[in-house]
Amino acid sequence: MKWNIIGDSSCDLFALEKENENITYKSVPFYITIENREFTDDNTLNVPEMVAFMKQSKSASSTACPSPEAWQSQMVKGENNICVTISKNLSGSYASGNIAVKTICEENTDTKAAIVDGCATGPSSVLTVHKIAELIEKGEPFEDVIKKTEEYVSGIHTVFALSCFDNLVKAGRVSKIAGILAASLNFWGVGVEKEGRISVHAKVRGKKKAISTMLELIKKNGFNGKDVVISHCMNEPLALTMKEELLKIDETLNITILPTRGLNSYYADKEGIIISY
Repeated sequence: MKWNIIGDSSCDLFALEKENENITYKSVPFYITIENREFTDDNTLNVPEMVAFMKQSKSASSTACPSPEAWQSQMVKGENNICVTISKNLSGSYASGNIAVKTICEENTDTKAAIVDGCATGPSSVLTVHKIAELIEKGEPFEDVIKKTEEYVSGIHTVFALSCFDNLVKAGRVSKIAGILAASLNFWGVGVEKEGRISVHAKVRGKKKAISTMLELIKKNGFNGKDVVISHCMNEPLALTMKEELLKIDETLNITILPTRGLNSYYADKEGIIISY
């Protein structure tokens, strides 16, 4: 049987580096509505244009997760399908994908399908997809791939630093007070993912302090393996700085830097950075 990995667009991947005839990767998009414009989070989205439009907009904005039909349209009958989603505590994407998984398994008894909660967003989902591909390449059976992936996800840590919390506040992801504090006096909000939810750990002044605070959190948690993914919203210099600092901690780390796709750009906003390890 061939393997089909499907991620929602909270995963900052468009393709697998090692994709082959036995393993494919597909993506289902979120939808972002700002004023009267809807942005589809796929490979045609112009992220800088969306962020610029978002910054000048005074109106409320929103996001919508992929429908069950969108998930199911990317599944392949008679094959192994594994879906990876943003944390189920942050979005309805997991619930939507779960409906699709149950439907395709009921309609096609020769099809295997399962869903994995990425328990965060962005780089966490990237690490999860890479782990699934690694286990498949090792020849692990379907049930073991799911079990070992979920065990791996439970050990992933995610930290982030954002200079703007506007959309997180609007969406109810962080409190209004935390957002106001982070936005004042050149403050950055440095946060962590806890049990699939966003938590502001500290409010620090300036980029240098944000970097040192993130590094303190990372050192405290330690590394779950040697893979690190850094996603950034139009801020490659900060991502490269973090890579250099992390390699000082452990020069054997395998660090991947990716630009955020639409959903994570919407929440991280310009200059935001998310790190999973």
